Amino acid sequence: MAKARGNPAGKGRGNGRVENGGEGFWDRPMLINLLADVLLLAGGVLLAWAGALALQRLPVFPLKQLVVATPLDQVSRAQIEQTARNVLTGNFFTVNLETAQAAFERMPWVRSASLRRSWPDGIELEIEEHVAAARWTPKEGESQLVSARGEVFAATLSDKGLPAFAGPEGSAGRVLARYREFDDSLAAIGRKPVAVHLSAREAWQIKLDDGVLLELGRDQPKHPLLDRLNRFTTHYAAVSSSARNRLQTIGVVDMRYPNGFALRASKS
Repeated sequence: MAKARGNPAGKGRGNGRVENGGEGFWDRPMLINLLADVLLLAGGVLLAWAGALALQRLPVFPLKQLVVATPLDQVSRAQIEQTARNVLTGNFFTVNLETAQAAFERMPWVRSASLRRSWPDGIELEIEEHVAAARWTPKEGESQLVSARGEVFAATLSDKGLPAFAGPEGSAGRVLARYREFDDSLAAIGRKPVAVHLSAREAWQIKLDDGVLLELGRDQPKHPLLDRLNRFTTHYAAVSSSARNRLQTIGVVDMRYPNGFALRASKS
């Protein structure tokens, strides 16, 4: 009897299974949870940002006063009010104090500024002003001022009584320190320095309040500047008397010699 044979190609069809090369996104709970966390975080950030904007626009906790806690000599009330209108925006909680501080420190005469909130509706402002010690004219550039700390700053001042400094860029602090030493030494003869100049070659000049120009030259270990200046103050009375006897006015005193000095009459 002949046996019926099944088709080999149909083997395995009866189990109803289909082979899948991998799982889909919706079959991976970890990825779904990660996506949900990212969406929640982004939504929270956007919500906080929108809330901050809405809070800034709400008429709650408005800023009503700016209190200047330090006495001021050079900065005017009008300057402070104008700067405050531009930078003190928002309310008590949202005002940006760092931005406001930078704006106040850009004002003329302001060396530093600090601000703090004063509950419930104010800002307290403290300002440290520059104290002008001299006028400064760098080798190249516009005339500025030197503070008592030796810092150069830009501001206008009508007072003509300040001494005049000149020197290379970055030397204002050194010139101020030397000026104070010169001023102390010249006080012994009742004279004051009205101008101090430092050349690019480190040579020093002093102009006195009687018009005499002192050429001190460069500072040297064996011949310090103050030793030369003390030599001048020691002989100042005799030199002045000699010039008067000759009906001349001293124009320049050259102190660059090791043990003496030279005099030149003024051109007038």
